Amino acid sequence: MGGKQDREEAYGKPAKYDPSFRGPIKNRSCTDVICCVLFLLFILGYIVVGIVAWVYGDPQQVLYPRNSTGAYCGMGANKDKPYLLYFNIFSCILATNIITISEHGLQCPTPQVCVSSCPQAPWTVSKSEYSLTVGEVFYAENRNFCLPGVPWNMPLLQSLQQELCPSFLLPSTPALGRCLPWYNYTTVPELPGISSNASIIQGISGLVDSLNARDISIRIFEDFAQSWYWILVALGVALVLSMLFILLLRLVAGPVVLVLIVGVLGVLAYGIYHCWKEYQVLRDEGASITQLGFTTNLSAYGSVQETWLAALIVLAVLEGLLLLLLIFLRQRIRIAIALLQEASRAVGQMMSTMFYPLVTFVLLLICIAYWAMIALYLATSGQPQYVLWAPNVSLPGCETVPVNTSCDPTAQPMNSSCPGLMCVFQGYLSTGLVQRSLFNLQIYGVLGLFWTLNWVLALGQCVLAGAFASFYWAFNKPRDIPTFPLGAAFIRTLRYHTGSLAFGALILSLVQIARVILEYIDHKLRGAQNPMARCIMCCFKCCLWCLEKFIKFLNRNAYIMIAIYGKNFCVSAKNAFMLLMRNVVRVVVLDKVTDLLLLFGKLLVVGGVGVLSFFFFTGRIPGLGKEFENPHLNYYWLPIMTSILGAYAIASGFFSVFGMCVDTLFLCFLEDLERNDGSLDRPYYMSKALLKILGKKNEAPPGKKRKK
Repeated sequence: MGGKQDREEAYGKPAKYDPSFRGPIKNRSCTDVICCVLFLLFILGYIVVGIVAWVYGDPQQVLYPRNSTGAYCGMGANKDKPYLLYFNIFSCILATNIITISEHGLQCPTPQVCVSSCPQAPWTVSKSEYSLTVGEVFYAENRNFCLPGVPWNMPLLQSLQQELCPSFLLPSTPALGRCLPWYNYTTVPELPGISSNASIIQGISGLVDSLNARDISIRIFEDFAQSWYWILVALGVALVLSMLFILLLRLVAGPVVLVLIVGVLGVLAYGIYHCWKEYQVLRDEGASITQLGFTTNLSAYGSVQETWLAALIVLAVLEGLLLLLLIFLRQRIRIAIALLQEASRAVGQMMSTMFYPLVTFVLLLICIAYWAMIALYLATSGQPQYVLWAPNVSLPGCETVPVNTSCDPTAQPMNSSCPGLMCVFQGYLSTGLVQRSLFNLQIYGVLGLFWTLNWVLALGQCVLAGAFASFYWAFNKPRDIPTFPLGAAFIRTLRYHTGSLAFGALILSLVQIARVILEYIDHKLRGAQNPMARCIMCCFKCCLWCLEKFIKFLNRNAYIMIAIYGKNFCVSAKNAFMLLMRNVVRVVVLDKVTDLLLLFGKLLVVGGVGVLSFFFFTGRIPGLGKEFENPHLNYYWLPIMTSILGAYAIASGFFSVFGMCVDTLFLCFLEDLERNDGSLDRPYYMSKALLKILGKKNEAPPGKKRKK
């Protein structure tokens, strides 16, 4: 007894009875005011960053292709020329790398011109055409692919030397506004300036793998257009199944948990039987690990008796431990089942809580979209900068050319003696105040993303906790439940506890950003690491992962205490942690039973929708009329996978509400046990089922005693 009291004293004293406590405190004050002010100032700065990005950024520099003069294709003077043609697209592969291309807005060190349509047939200039003019070779044959302003009578050879016209054309298709070679084009002509066709095919395959994806994307769009209605029907089925599962838990929670436990015991028992039979066969054959020796072929260990004997021992130990846990923890498992049933009743009394995840989803979408727009606008801030570039500076006439110096793309050095000299896009000017602070602004945006996302999630948890706590602390249910518990909890949380939510969200955000930085460092140094460095990095990553999980657990329970008592974050986190540690065995049992039940629910919803979608979209349900006939699809797996993913998202949203309800009722249940004793002055607020399991009861009023 003394040891138990010492342990309870180490984790704080039990909560004392408060005659004025009747559920979530109504008269409360603002908490963590300093953090609230800092959060509001941060949001104000986040808005200022967005305005700065809007003023200085230009996402058209990324979204729209730009020719060699810096003019956008499909806009202004090039309104009728929406596509960009690269004179020598292989220079994108041969002269640079894909990261550089992405950073420079898909710019390549080759002349680029806006065209009304991409080339449809292969063409290469022949030596016999060198004596002709540009008009005879290009304009007369409707090949309008030269740079603007090239005269009709210019000699073709001169235009090719100055790279005013392309020396070859490949059948192309527009992708992202750029003319890229056909994916299935295999007959490659001999091209001037390219040493071998192997490099051409390599360049095409490396640069235009996405073209096949374009064809696939068209088919995917057609499939969605044909099947979107039935996908919505499948998602509706998932919504109904999720809601029914949660509402019916009040009736079937006990049998379902029993079936799941028996199922786990049965699986382990079958594993023991199977291992024993395999061990017997291999023992009779004399197959031993001494005959096999050491090998890297792990499948070979399945043919020796020691492997199956070890597996048999492990499974037998697990089976024995599980049976012992079930015997000694049966009372706590019954409490967990009763809490699950009570949570189902709470959700049934407040159906509006089931749809609150939609509010959270919209707020998260706004946060992500705002950050994405800021990042895009900041990345495109500054004026485009152009420099002189030549394919080979060692050629005659190129020695004195000031390569990499700034130039004007509208006045290219046409008459330069250096072959291929041109003014190409290099990047965005970084001399302004905004451009010099670009990295810091992006870091600010990333912190804003993490902080706002975690704050929105914290808001949802605290609001739901306040609503479910008002259900538990209503003595006469449902008469004493407030009229609009969810709305009242939402207003109460925003009004008084914005700072506390921001405090918890900031702590979690800093840990998550540290994990992201660590992953980035690990990715950058992966090739140069030795085994010791990899081990250290793995330990750091594991520690941060565990820290993040612990902070999420602590924050979740702290928000519940904030919703009930209205105290600041640190006090609430401390009280929640101490309360849970005083009842650590109940916490573990409830957590595992809830996880097992919700996992079964997700498998039921997702599996049911997946099987139904498979049989419908593959046409394996006979007897359906024309109105219910499955659509003809290019990829029948596409709507099936969409339905499965959507069903998982819906089930996760509904079950997250149910999980929050269970956690809230559990903390309230523990507080109820410590505060009250069942007397007339201190009655228990828990359900009759929980009172019966615990062997407790509320003292009846004197009038009812005499009536009995």
